[in-house]
Amino acid sequence: MADKKKLYIRTYGCQMNVYDSERMAEALGAGKDGYELTENLEAADMILMNTCHIREKAAEKIYSELGRFKGLKTAKPDLKIGVAGCVAQAEGAEIMRRQPAVDLVVGPQTYHRLPEMMQAVAKGEKALDTDFPEEDKFENLPVRPKVKRAPAAFLTVQEGCDKFCAFCVVPYTRGAEVSRPTARILSEARALVERGVREITLLGQNVNAYIADGITLAGLIHQLAEIDGLARIRFTTSHPNDMGDDLIAAFGTCDKLMPYLHLPVQSGSDKILKRMNRSHSAAQYLQVLERIRAVRPDILISGDFIVGFPEETDADFQATLDLIRAVNYGQAYSFKYSSRPGTPAAERALVDADVADARLQELQALLSVQQKAAQDAMVGREVSVLFEKPGRLKGQMIGKSQHLHAVFVAIPDGPDAPVVGDLRRVRITESSANSLGGVLID
Repeated sequence: MADKKKLYIRTYGCQMNVYDSERMAEALGAGKDGYELTENLEAADMILMNTCHIREKAAEKIYSELGRFKGLKTAKPDLKIGVAGCVAQAEGAEIMRRQPAVDLVVGPQTYHRLPEMMQAVAKGEKALDTDFPEEDKFENLPVRPKVKRAPAAFLTVQEGCDKFCAFCVVPYTRGAEVSRPTARILSEARALVERGVREITLLGQNVNAYIADGITLAGLIHQLAEIDGLARIRFTTSHPNDMGDDLIAAFGTCDKLMPYLHLPVQSGSDKILKRMNRSHSAAQYLQVLERIRAVRPDILISGDFIVGFPEETDADFQATLDLIRAVNYGQAYSFKYSSRPGTPAAERALVDADVADARLQELQALLSVQQKAAQDAMVGREVSVLFEKPGRLKGQMIGKSQHLHAVFVAIPDGPDAPVVGDLRRVRITESSANSLGGVLID
């Protein structure tokens, strides 16, 4: 029996792309002529780049990478090269024009058509599909294989965004907000649990806008919590305007919903928030967090920030720092504004680059202090750790706490030693730059 062809996937960007890469691998792996995954680039019969268009010069970085792959195709003429994801959606046929070595370009809403596209590629044709189809791609993907998998998994429940923030390309590359039917999500979640998953993170470009069959994200979370064997639920990424009363209440009533919330704000200046088309004020954002902390005092808050947005003054930047001090973030992501072609903010005058750089450094320094303080405060506390894999050192395992901290635990020999997928109580004994250390207490 001939060996299966090898598929190498390189994933860029967010957790939704990680999920999409899994589903694309499953679609391409189906059938007797399907591909199997490899981590060896040189062994690949097909290279698929699942791209992200959020960061600065995203498309140019993909073209640069494709230039390196071109050499592999010269040495291996039968090698197939595909580009998927948001850069594929934004650039379309331009990718093939600029890099003729590319055989296939597919957008994030049409990757269920990959098997048919690969049939065309096998005949020596180029394949391009960046439609926004009417059919549900998830319903047209193959049934997920029942092989054992890692204890934590992503599950996309919502795609697209209707917010049209002035800096963001997502509405143009992912389309309008669409929520998957609740029954299908529950079915996929049960299948994941049967494969060994104990923690599911619900994904969406604007996940808390989820509503299907009259069921909101909070209702979906409560239904997922009834699945035996599913121990933890998380969700990301959310918009402050969609933190409804029922979702806030769920943090206090659903034990399986973890005390961690990623809620981007982007700026602390009302003027800049308005220019960003965020449709909320700094005070409204703080009020949402106050209500969440009232029902879940131990929640860890994460956020996103953009500095150097067009027209941002020193006073606007100071307002952002003031908001950060008021929230006291346990984790955050921050970036210098970069213009995205086709977005409303792209036509506006940029803040001086040196000024934006200095602001970013000051903001990141403050966030680093807060993150370190949050981690240091965990020392001496007991946490629940879901063990995910062995550590680098012998007799060590790594897992995640309920607050999403990475925890390294020394594991004693014996029949009671935890295995991957176990949830165990751990006492935190040390805090380092990006992780915690602890010892088993049961």
